[in-house]
Parts: sequence; structure tokens; C-alpha cells
Amino acid sequence: MRVLGVDPGLTRCGLGVVDGRGGRTVACVAVDVVRSSADTPLAERLLGVADAVEEWIRVHRPDVVAIERVFSQNNVRTVMGTAQASGVVALTAARAGLPVAFHTPSEVKAAVTGAGRADKQQVTAMITRVLGLAEAPRPADAADALALAVCHCWRAPMLERMAQAQARSAELARRHKARLAAAAKGR
Repeated sequence: MRVLGVDPGLTRCGLGVVDGRGGRTVACVAVDVVRSSADTPLAERLLGVADAVEEWIRVHRPDVVAIERVFSQNNVRTVMGTAQASGVVALTAARAGLPVAFHTPSEVKAAVTGAGRADKQQVTAMITRVLGLAEAPRPADAADALALAVCHCWRAPMLERMAQAQARSAELARRHKARLAAAAKGR
């Protein structure tokens, strides 16, 4: 499975592509950060993010796009920009026909470091080790994008099994209710 991980942002948007080779074996394909100036009009900044993601999808051909789920911070302005960038990334992926998965920062940190409250340096150190990189990805947005991709590689099989189990459970419950209804009619 090839995953494009995106750490959304307007000033810096991290992009990382990882190949999951089964189990916990993962390999880095590419990593970078899309940058834009705070002085650039918002629409142009969002267009820059969309264009970069579109190009990465075209070049790296991921199977899925994993995006960091926006969470509430104290700075509403930062949250709004992150949410806007996240929406543009999700739209770009959907237009390319790719599934989109959202992971919370704590899910990503827990998957990569074992601790949901790990700091950026811990995430960067672990992602460097897990992917066998010669040097740490910089800035932290790049490491976070790779961490998102790795998180998805490791969590997707479990999430798929859970979804299948829930579907089986719902079908069994439906059949059971139908049998009960039929038995009640036969009385």
C-alpha cells in the first residue's frame, strides 16, 4: 500500500509518501514541504497546496491519502487555515478518485512513538529510525507527514478488520431480528 501523508497547513504543508510492505515494514518514497508566505492572498495559498498535492498524486500514485485531522487549538486563526488546507487536500484526493483517511495527532503519535502525547522531536526521531533515514526530515511538518503515512500503513489493516466485523455483526443482528419477527407471526 502506498500512502501520501499530508500535514496540512498554509505556511508549511508537509507531504510524505510511504510504501507499506506488509506488517510493520515501511519505506520512505518521498518527502517535502509546500511553503507559502503569509503575505500571499489566501486563495493563492490554497491553490498552491492543491497544485502540489495534485502533482504528488500524479507522480507518486498513492493508493490512499492520509490527512491529519484538524483539532481545536487556542488560536482560531491557525485552526481555520489548517482546516482550509485540509479541505483542499481532501477535495484534491477525491477528485483523483483516492480514498481519504483522517488521523488525529494523538493517533499518529501513539502509532509511531507508542505515546499519544509525544512531542515533535520524539516523532521526528522515531520516524527517522522507523524509515531508516540517513537524516531527520526537516522541518517537523515533513516528519509529521511521513508519520501520518506510516500511521495509516499500520492502522489501516486493523481498521478494515474492525469494519468487516461490524458489518458481519450488523448482518447477524438483522437476521436474528427477522427470525424473531417470523416466529412472532407464527404464534
